[in-house]
Amino acid sequence: MAPTQQDHPGEQAAQDPIKLLAIRDTPLSVDEVFQAVGDDAAGGTALFVGTVRNHDGGADVDKLGYSCHPSAEAEMRRIAEKVVAEYPVRALAAVHRIGDLTVGDLAVVVAVSCPHRGEAFDACRMLIDDLKHEVPIWKHQTFSDGTEEWVGAC
Repeated sequence: MAPTQQDHPGEQAAQDPIKLLAIRDTPLSVDEVFQAVGDDAAGGTALFVGTVRNHDGGADVDKLGYSCHPSAEAEMRRIAEKVVAEYPVRALAAVHRIGDLTVGDLAVVVAVSCPHRGEAFDACRMLIDDLKHEVPIWKHQTFSDGTEEWVGAC
């Protein structure tokens, strides 16, 4: 009997696909995250970069600051493990910035590589969406009119 496409080891999730998870108070690197998910068996790599934009809710944003709960990295790992259980992930990486940021700064960079592009897109979307909704990271925005607001979870 001839082997099927699914029989090839490259079609399966890697044994230890979580390559990089971090919360940092220093600038983030797209190249670092992209390199972390390189895998010869991956036919698709999806990368998401979240940047500080100059507006929110109809108001001009001057700056913002991110802070996190001490459990934030553990929660990132829990979410990464959930993504790995759902998709055939070859490699996964996610970094989030904390501290004071200005418009244009990178706030979060995530990437996932999988055997095929559709899986990579879906896994990357699940990773960033779940990080945004479940990891205890808070954003404090300062608007150009002098008002401020706290936003829960990245």
